Amino acid sequence: MSGMGRREFITLLGGAAAGWPIVARAQEPGRPRRIGVLLGSSDPNDPAAKRRVRLFENRLQELGWVAGRNIEILYRWASGDTDLSRTYAKELIGMHPDLILAATNTAMAALHREAPSLPIVFVMVSDPVGMGYVESFSRPGRDVTGFTPFEPSLGTKWLSMLKEVAPDVAHVGLLFNPEPGNNADSFAKPIEVAALSLGIKSIVQPQRDSQEIEQIILTLGQAGNGGLIFLPDALTSAQRHRIIQLVARARVPAIYPLRLFTEVGGLMSYGIDVDRLFVQSTSYVDRILRGANARELPVQAPTIFEFVINLKTAKSLGVEVPPSLLARADEVIE
Repeated sequence: MSGMGRREFITLLGGAAAGWPIVARAQEPGRPRRIGVLLGSSDPNDPAAKRRVRLFENRLQELGWVAGRNIEILYRWASGDTDLSRTYAKELIGMHPDLILAATNTAMAALHREAPSLPIVFVMVSDPVGMGYVESFSRPGRDVTGFTPFEPSLGTKWLSMLKEVAPDVAHVGLLFNPEPGNNADSFAKPIEVAALSLGIKSIVQPQRDSQEIEQIILTLGQAGNGGLIFLPDALTSAQRHRIIQLVARARVPAIYPLRLFTEVGGLMSYGIDVDRLFVQSTSYVDRILRGANARELPVQAPTIFEFVINLKTAKSLGVEVPPSLLARADEVIE
């Protein structure tokens, strides 16, 4: 697969140092500062996750924090497993880091459950106010802040794009892991409201556990006029290769919240650039390590979204992407 991108990624990587700086700008205390990192949706063999870790460490290095010199980074990889996230949350808290970076809803929910008395910076966490992690975006009010990648209005955007590419869709599956920690309601409610005006007859979603995801995919494939919307979720991201295969076998048009799905064969995605978010998170990590109070750092909402279409997948599904939709794409994979 090859991509034709209109939004360059150079700005994200610009300035990344090729080697270690001779002198770190950060003050070096008696022991290295400790950063715990709980990656809710990743495993250490995932190329996308490894790239984000590299970008995260490179940017910290530019800010004066050098691994092995004045910081120690403690990674834990939960691979979308809720129970494993909880185990690792306890483990990291017990190691007494100076702060923890929580990536995904699952990771943040596990840490919140433990109520640690240390700063937390989150990324990839939806609706942090509704979930009770912070009091407001402008004044978090707790030792928790970060970068939320989604907003509820995205739900209606995903639904309208799905209808554009597959006008006959009448039954829609909202797919996510329904286990504790996921806040699908913030997306589901706007979708349900918009469905009435778009001719959607039914919306189904898993209620008990993640095993229902496969059944919904297969059922909508058999219906003949079904479509899928994947909500932001650690489990589906971690299992994206298997999910894309299931969707392909069921021959159901689907839209995903992140480009990492379209990179492995998903039809289309609309959402933020996760790599960019990890790089942005270092600004808060740096400020907290230098003495800033997390509760006084506002939660930042996304301002830039990217729309990616996989034309190869569209052809295999027999879907003809409207020229108007193609014109809006930031990248077309073919």
